[in-house]
Amino acid sequence: MKKKQYAFYFDSSSCSGCKACQVACKDKHDLDVGMLWRRVYEVGGGDWIEHNNVFTHNVFAYNLSISCNHCENPSCVAACPSKALQKRKDGIVFIDEEKCIGCKYCAWACPYDALKYDTKKGVMSKCHFCYDNIDKVEKPTCVAACPMRALEFGELSELKKRYGSVNEIYPLPESSLTNPSIVITPHRDAVSTKGSKASISNTEKL
Repeated sequence: MKKKQYAFYFDSSSCSGCKACQVACKDKHDLDVGMLWRRVYEVGGGDWIEHNNVFTHNVFAYNLSISCNHCENPSCVAACPSKALQKRKDGIVFIDEEKCIGCKYCAWACPYDALKYDTKKGVMSKCHFCYDNIDKVEKPTCVAACPMRALEFGELSELKKRYGSVNEIYPLPESSLTNPSIVITPHRDAVSTKGSKASISNTEKL
């Protein structure tokens, strides 16, 4: 019998970049300035193309909302020397603050930059899928806050049946590293960004 694995679904083609998910997360968890468990990246790129003295362009832009992906093979869990990082039976990866020694090994190991150091508590922190909501059969706060319904959550296998199996678009790393529990409907231009002049446009400390 296959283990249960909760996952996020993100529709990049519908995301307006409003950051309601990001703000809702910060509000629920009372995160300090600069502490982002969910980030909304603005990705853009492209260039001018000359053909027979005629210039056209392939400029593109899209948004990506990303948090901890509660990976099937989480590198953060493997890297934690104090066993503070654990994976629940439903696949949610969380931090036991009483065991965390704040060494930051998990942050170095995570290819998604999902783990953040809490300077006040002296421990690491990250998205824990709002497991308090999940345990009450409620939606994660970021999902509930999205006005465009670009974010959903559910069992990974069910999300794959409904939306496919895409789990990496620029600027995400190769999914083979950790098998992230995320399913993505790419923006129409996202799949063509490999090899293009793409970059993250926004840097913020919300």
